[in-house]
Amino acid sequence: MADVNIEIRENGPLRVTGPVTITDKDGNNYEIPEGQWVSMCRCGLSEKKPFCDSAHRDGGFQAESKAS
Repeated sequence: MADVNIEIRENGPLRVTGPVTITDKDGNNYEIPEGQWVSMCRCGLSEKKPFCDSAHRDGGFQAESKAS
């Protein structure tokens, strides 16, 4: 079984590689199978939050991409 990995993308989203389960406020689950990934918005501009829709590109989002 693979480990979950969260990658901080340069001036972009967080890429989460599964297996992982994302649960929304209503208890609905979104399953990410082992080896698959999903991008999570960190710029706040996505129309598909919590998922990334690449709005950070047009929005000029910039943020540190190193874990400290």
